Amino acid sequence: MSGRVLVVGSYNQDLVWEVDALPAPGETRAGLAFRSGPGGKGFNQAVAAARAGAATTFVGALGADALAEGARALARAEGIDARFATVPDAATGTAGILVDAQGRNSIVVALGANERLSVPHVEAQAEAFRHAAVVLAPLESPLDAVRAAMRLGRSAGAHTILNPAPMHRDLDAAALADVDLLTPNETEMAELLARFGAGHVEATTLRDRPDAELAALCARLPVGTVLITLGDAGAFLAPGGLRGDGTATVTRAPAARVQAIDTTGAGDAFNGALAAAWAARPDTDPAALLPFAIRFAGLSTERPGAASAMPRREELDARFPP
Repeated sequence: MSGRVLVVGSYNQDLVWEVDALPAPGETRAGLAFRSGPGGKGFNQAVAAARAGAATTFVGALGADALAEGARALARAEGIDARFATVPDAATGTAGILVDAQGRNSIVVALGANERLSVPHVEAQAEAFRHAAVVLAPLESPLDAVRAAMRLGRSAGAHTILNPAPMHRDLDAAALADVDLLTPNETEMAELLARFGAGHVEATTLRDRPDAELAALCARLPVGTVLITLGDAGAFLAPGGLRGDGTATVTRAPAARVQAIDTTGAGDAFNGALAAAWAARPDTDPAALLPFAIRFAGLSTERPGAASAMPRREELDARFPP
C-alpha cells in the first residue's frame, strides 16, 4: 500500500496477569501466567496501519523512563515514524490487566504522560500532517490535542477518522467539526445518540435493527459518515447528518470467519487497517474498504495481545486471498 497514515494517540505498556479467578478485595491470588507488551489505543492503531502496509507516523507522549526507551525501540522495529513528546515529570502510560479463566478481566490504567500530550506538540508536526493521506485519532489523549489533529488533517487535505474510544465527556459538535468518518462501537454509538439528542437506545439492539432504521440513527450525528463496528456482527456504514445528499453508501458488512481467542485491540486493528486502506485508495468510498478492515481485525483476535497481535499484510493475504 502507498499513502501515509498519521495517528495521534496514546502509548501504554500492558502488564497482563492470567489468574484462575479475579481476586476479591484484600485477597492475594497466585498468577498462572504473565506477559507484558505494547498497547494504548493510538499505538495499537499505528502498528495496525503499518502492518497493513501503510507508511505510518505516530504522535504521542512518553515519560522519561525505561518504558519510554522500550516504546521508541518498538516503534523503530515496526518502521513507524514516532514523534514522541517527553514529559519529564510523568510516567509512561501503563495498564494492569487481570484475566480469569473465563476471559473476564479487571483493568487499571494509569495514562501518565498520555494525559499531557499537548496542542503545541501536535501542531509542531505540521509538516508530517501535510504528507498524510489519512489522519486517525482515538480519544485516549486530551480532547484539545485530538481536535488539533483533526483540524490539521482537514487543513492538509487528508481524510480524518475519529475513533471515539473511550468516550469523552466533553465531546460535542464543535469537536466533530473536522471529522470525516466517525467509528464508534455499539456502546459508544448509544452514548453518542444520547448526547446528540436521539434519546436512549440500547447498545445491544443496534446490530439487529433494519438498515433503514440504523441509517436514520447515523444521520442524527453531526459528521459526514458514521461507521459502527458491531463485533462478531461485522460493521455498518451510513451517512451522518452532514451528508444528507446521499453520496455516502449505506453498507452492512459481515464479520470474518475466524477462531477468536482474544478480542483485545480488535477495534484498534479495524481502525488502523481501514486508515491504511483509505490512504492507499483515497478516492474510494470507505464502504468498499470494509471487508479488508474486518478481515484484518478478525485475524488479530486469533492470538493474544494488543499491538503484538496485529497481523502482517502477507498473513492476511494468505488467510483471505485477494
